[in-house]
Amino acid sequence: MKSIKDRNIRWGIIGLGSIAHKFASDLVKVKGGELYAVASRSTDKAEAFSNQYNASVAYNSYEQLVKDEHVDAIYIATPHALHQDNTLLCLEHGKAVLCEKPFAMNSQQVNTMIACAQKNNTLLMEALWTYFLPHYQFVLKELANKTYGNILKLEANFGFVREFNDESRLFNKSLGGGSLLDIGIYPIFAALSTLGKPKSINAKASYFANGADSSCAMVFEYDHATALLESTLLEQTSNQAIFYCETGVIKLNSPFHGPTTVTVIANNDEKVFDFDYCTNGYSYEIEHINELLRQGKTESNIMSFKFSQLLINTLDEVRSIIGLQY
Repeated sequence: MKSIKDRNIRWGIIGLGSIAHKFASDLVKVKGGELYAVASRSTDKAEAFSNQYNASVAYNSYEQLVKDEHVDAIYIATPHALHQDNTLLCLEHGKAVLCEKPFAMNSQQVNTMIACAQKNNTLLMEALWTYFLPHYQFVLKELANKTYGNILKLEANFGFVREFNDESRLFNKSLGGGSLLDIGIYPIFAALSTLGKPKSINAKASYFANGADSSCAMVFEYDHATALLESTLLEQTSNQAIFYCETGVIKLNSPFHGPTTVTVIANNDEKVFDFDYCTNGYSYEIEHINELLRQGKTESNIMSFKFSQLLINTLDEVRSIIGLQY
């Protein structure tokens, strides 16, 4: 049998909704990886997904997939509230896990997942794809190098309108629906990945009739900077992240969290950087996981456990401030 270093990484997918389709369409384009197995509680859904992306096996239970000895890594794309249980199931069977963001519903669940990964010496990473996108890595380097001086202010928002549907995962509070966990995580990520943990947080939210948050406005205060962050399911926002620095402005154009361009305004000049994306953008985190597996790593040096814990702790703090409980 070939070593994992000398063959394709064989992927499985649990949860076959819209984001799984985007992930799978990128996976089939990644050299050195293949979609081997998919699983859904619905046999018809699993077989249709498998046929669409040429997977070798379709299962009608997650348990069957995790027991398949040919599977190296599993992408978890189920609703937020299921992430902990699905991740633990995979890890206990020795399967590397790439779990869609948010990692879980709260910090206690995230810590349990990390502890399980460490106990089983098995790779685990939160799938916050933005961290791996070339345009975001470009911005991180520019900010770290202080090309335009220190950050003075960050403005980041993510908002869109969907007709309210109590049956939809997006609005289902018991599944972690609402603006904060689903899309508010991205503006918060932008602040934490560039400015770190804030000294203080202020936040206010509005709610749907079922108790899910419809919008959340946040202010993160730092020693020498302020981050103004917003998520909303009530209106279309600019979906940009703008860093105002001492001698220039770096603007991640819409959608800032996905493949996009970057505009830099400095010295009375405006320049647009295009990163020639040719995939949905999930290919970069897939390539990262594949490389970690080949190196025998059990934790990402980019999306580390420490950062995932900072992210979920911050989400927990915001929820506490706005009185949002699941």
